[in-house]
Amino acid sequence: MRKILVLLLAIVLTTACSVQAAQLNKVAAVVNGQVITMFDLQKNALPDLLRSGLNPENPANAKQVDTVFRKVLDLMIMDILIAQEAKRLKVSVSPSEIDNEIAKVMQGRNMTKQQFEEQLTRQKSSVAELRANIEKTLLRQKIMGMEVGRKVVVTPEEIQAYYDAHKSTMYDRSGLHMGVLVYSPKVNAASIAAQIRSGALTFEEAALKYSIAPNKEKGGDMGPVEWDRLNPEWESRLTKMKPGDVTEIFDLQGHKAQVHLFRPGGSSEMKILTLEEAKPQIDAILRQPKAMERFDDYTGQLRKKAVIDIRL
Repeated sequence: MRKILVLLLAIVLTTACSVQAAQLNKVAAVVNGQVITMFDLQKNALPDLLRSGLNPENPANAKQVDTVFRKVLDLMIMDILIAQEAKRLKVSVSPSEIDNEIAKVMQGRNMTKQQFEEQLTRQKSSVAELRANIEKTLLRQKIMGMEVGRKVVVTPEEIQAYYDAHKSTMYDRSGLHMGVLVYSPKVNAASIAAQIRSGALTFEEAALKYSIAPNKEKGGDMGPVEWDRLNPEWESRLTKMKPGDVTEIFDLQGHKAQVHLFRPGGSSEMKILTLEEAKPQIDAILRQPKAMERFDDYTGQLRKKAVIDIRL
């Protein structure tokens, strides 16, 4: 009897493993002949699922999980289309370009190579994955520059109008650092934020004591702000701030967080730029939404020309 039960269990486990393997090998989409498997999709969707607290095995989460999968699949399809377009245009990213980007990140975080790799390990990532993601980002930037950037125009009249309306915010941003405080879920973030606001606690003291981010030992300092490399969300957040400002609490990858914009040494002095000095800054601000609109048009055209078979 025992032998029969063991045999039956082995059959069940083998069948279950076969079903699971079949699910992972299932094709999620085909883009111009290039396959995206369910395994790849699930791997790419995992960070979003974790941030949202969703369990793919829980039937109650099925609708939300499907929404995440479709959003991530859409991004994966676009990555493939961009890579295929880059190949057609003979655009590539060299290993040295990726090395330079990684060096900038390490420098900004004041980390050694070993510290940086240890941080990646804690984040369940690897140098190889990071390099692949940087390559995708740089490819996208190059394609945007070739096919989008050169077709976007910001006029002198637009720059003048923006300067007149926002002159008080047109200050010298060079040398500004960004501090990030990511609250532990075990603490009362609202209470700590109130202490920072009242001056009872400095941002640096709060980060050192309560942050779970790897930069907590440095008072949350993430290094100099690279204004030209900010994504739209962070650009919108930081451009509204002045030296010394601390944001209200916001959500950062499922955690409560705050950001501090400051100049090392504690100076909150602001030098208002002249129109001529502010032109590059204003041009970048006005160019971004135009470029994104143009990029959406461009990627829409790529999709129309592509043969895309979604099998979710």
